[in-house]
Amino acid sequence: MKNIVALVPMRHKSERVPGKNYRPLAGKPLYHYILSTLISCPEISQVVVDTDSQTIMAGLSRSFPQVLILERPVNLRGGEVPMNEVLLHDIYQINADLYLQTHSTNPLLKPGTISAAISKFRENYPIYDSLFSVTRMQTRLYDSGGRPINHNPSILLRTQDLPPIYEENSCLYLFTRETLITRRNRLGERPMLFEIDAREAWDIDEELDFSIVEFLMSKGIG
Repeated sequence: MKNIVALVPMRHKSERVPGKNYRPLAGKPLYHYILSTLISCPEISQVVVDTDSQTIMAGLSRSFPQVLILERPVNLRGGEVPMNEVLLHDIYQINADLYLQTHSTNPLLKPGTISAAISKFRENYPIYDSLFSVTRMQTRLYDSGGRPINHNPSILLRTQDLPPIYEENSCLYLFTRETLITRRNRLGERPMLFEIDAREAWDIDEELDFSIVEFLMSKGIG
């Protein structure tokens, strides 16, 4: 798995945070952070941005000429199009031994974390056929019917003593061409969970996330 391609999908429009992919964050367009991170990872052979945004394409040509641009076809530009369909289109355009997918909305993700995930997956393939990043949660959770999910209300354990559960944080995915084509999913039959520190795992989906991440950056975190 020497040839590793990083795929970063970026739509021009965003429903909850308008223009978020190219919106300024601490003085730079949001997508600059993840691209700088990926470029600094020695394991990654090529960084590819899939986008329908002329704004992003122009910015990439100026600031990241080493990044390959794939213009997203019209039929894949809708907000309802599953990400796996976009990724399938991309892997048919560029070949790799292993694909890494992340988002521009993960600006605090560190190069060392990406390298560690790649190393961990390489060591354990094919026991695991894919990898995705998670955030550990130790809090009392309930389903929509008020039923406890991960605890017994009659035994009031401290939250730090609860068995951990894990949230898919959308920061990092590793998969092969075979897995994506066979399952039409970036997650295989035997995915590995890769834990990321919560301070690093922010995924900007809401205005509040933007404000929190900007505050963390102002404090030197990330």
